[in-house]
Amino acid sequence: MIDLYTFETSNGRRASVALEECGLAYRVHRVDIEKDEQKKRSFLKINPVGAIPAIVDHKGPGGKPLAVSQSGAIILYAARKSGKLLPKSAERKELALQWFMQVMTDVAPTSTVAYYLGMYVPGKPARARKYFEGRLMDALRHCDKRLGEAPYLAGEYSIADVALYPTVVVRKDIIAKARGFDNLKRWAKKVGARAAVKRGMKATG
Repeated sequence: MIDLYTFETSNGRRASVALEECGLAYRVHRVDIEKDEQKKRSFLKINPVGAIPAIVDHKGPGGKPLAVSQSGAIILYAARKSGKLLPKSAERKELALQWFMQVMTDVAPTSTVAYYLGMYVPGKPARARKYFEGRLMDALRHCDKRLGEAPYLAGEYSIADVALYPTVVVRKDIIAKARGFDNLKRWAKKVGARAAVKRGMKATG
């Protein structure tokens, strides 16, 4: 059994979607980051950084408990443990890792910065938010272009799609207002229809 510590954010939902897609048994512990519950001593024992998501796999390597934090690391851990979400083809596997990293280093953090600038930074600096939203759209256009060439980022459903989907969901209003993105929208509809994705997106209620 895996204990998942998470909240209703893109990062949190990446972890629960990955666990669902990999068919790994888990139980959810909601950590309310709006109440700073991630800073409690009990949670810091699991992830000293004080950030969600985090998991504790009570049957980790060698049958010993293992704590893993960061949504990207959790996705990779679930994929490797289950043998799912990583293509068998060497070429497609490398493509999956490439697009996975593109999402985790470009799309996800840029989306987070734009969100916080618009919600929590005093004065809500419009110029800075516009800049980061522009960067986000540029990153998503690369994804849209790729999805016009293949049904999924790596050619088949993989860790890259699991990583991207939650951000696309929370940014659907911005995407809807922008021109194009037909491939991304079609892909999002298809991914969102997957039973495991539906369950993972609702894991915290």
